[in-house]
Amino acid sequence: MEVEFMTADTALPPCMPLPRAMLRLPISSTAKVMYARMLDMIFLSGMEDANGILYIHFPIVELAAALARSTMTVKRSLNELEDTGLILRVRQSFGEPNKIYILIPGKEDNRI
Repeated sequence: MEVEFMTADTALPPCMPLPRAMLRLPISSTAKVMYARMLDMIFLSGMEDANGILYIHFPIVELAAALARSTMTVKRSLNELEDTGLILRVRQSFGEPNKIYILIPGKEDNRI
């Protein structure tokens, strides 16, 4: 990996967004990285539902490959995010991937 020192003029490489509130949540690091990856994906290729709300399709196998984690780890992390109220999964008909809605922490949750 090639590296360089940062200066005031250094342009950052492509980055994924992670709300600061996520750092304090009692969830695994994998769940935090997964949230950042899904948030990044919704900005790049999110689809709108009938109400104009963005969602993504991210099958578990593809998510596992993107994060270099096992499918069981991905399932646990998805459950963590859902239990914490950071994502909402809407089941579709048989054979179709779930719709995943990415929920943003409230302004009161963003304090440092």
